[in-house]
Amino acid sequence: MTDANEKGIIVEESAKEVIPVKKAITLIIAISLLLLMASCSQSKEEQRQSATEKENTTVETTAQPTANGEISAAEFDFRSKTVKLNSGYEMPILGLGTWTLSNEEAENSVYHALKDGYRLFDTARYYQCEIGVGKGIQKAVAEGIVKREDVFVTSKIMPSDYERAAQGINDSLHDLGLDYIDLMLIHQPGSNDEAVYKAMEQAVRDGKVRSIGISNYYTPEAFDKVMSYAQIPPAVIQNENHIYYQNTALQEYVRKYGVVVESWYPFGGRGHTSENFNNETVTAIAKSHGKTTAQIILRWHLQAGYIAIPGSSNPDHIAENFQIFDFELSDDEMRQMAAVNQNRRYENW
Repeated sequence: MTDANEKGIIVEESAKEVIPVKKAITLIIAISLLLLMASCSQSKEEQRQSATEKENTTVETTAQPTANGEISAAEFDFRSKTVKLNSGYEMPILGLGTWTLSNEEAENSVYHALKDGYRLFDTARYYQCEIGVGKGIQKAVAEGIVKREDVFVTSKIMPSDYERAAQGINDSLHDLGLDYIDLMLIHQPGSNDEAVYKAMEQAVRDGKVRSIGISNYYTPEAFDKVMSYAQIPPAVIQNENHIYYQNTALQEYVRKYGVVVESWYPFGGRGHTSENFNNETVTAIAKSHGKTTAQIILRWHLQAGYIAIPGSSNPDHIAENFQIFDFELSDDEMRQMAAVNQNRRYENW
């Protein structure tokens, strides 16, 4: 009995020793599995975040083609008064041009325009009024009229800076007093376009510029040349466009790349405004709407898919030009406006 009891006790004690060991092993295995699962989950999350960051970067710097290789056409939103560029940013469809304005005039004009509702301003190194444009924006921001992110600023690399394009961009940032430029353009075709364009692309990567484009490219062939070396496609082409030079062929050609055409000289430019304003078709349509001929022409630009940047230093004209969102041209009126076209350029340099 004693032996049996002792053996029984021994068996019982052995069982007590074995059970904790099994529990420990099971616990270790469970912890290991949990750690492995957590590691896999973290790895997948890191991959997802990396993919998202890559996707977001791509949206901001490159156009996204559809299955057939084309980009869907950008549509103007007349409620927000903007269009979404192929760079992913919103650009106002009506703005103020500053060509020929002094710094003082530019400051006052930009300030008044911001109070009137404008959010797009076009300038250039060549205009020598970037300082004034920047001061007008800063004054409006200081008074709480707008925030910097509400304003869209376009500048251009001056032809004499084509050999030092990167520094030209830095000079614009300095004179404008801005941390970034919303849209930077090559001012006009030159002998060093590829290097200038690559400098603008690098400025996008560096966060100095958000969107890039080209100015004074009138033909699909000229656009194709840019596309042959562009890694970031142009978001905007700024061209001579007015009722006598509507240039729809280029507009239709670049549409498949999601490129928007912007009209400088929307009234034909200095020396030609009278001819545009006094056109019989425009005059008749203006009378039927109770609007000025300038307002009819600007409304036509927007409905035809052109961003417009009329220039002025006159506060009354600046306000008048922006009052074009309370009416609409009919399909018939748009056809009448299209018929005015003569494919006649005023600038041929």
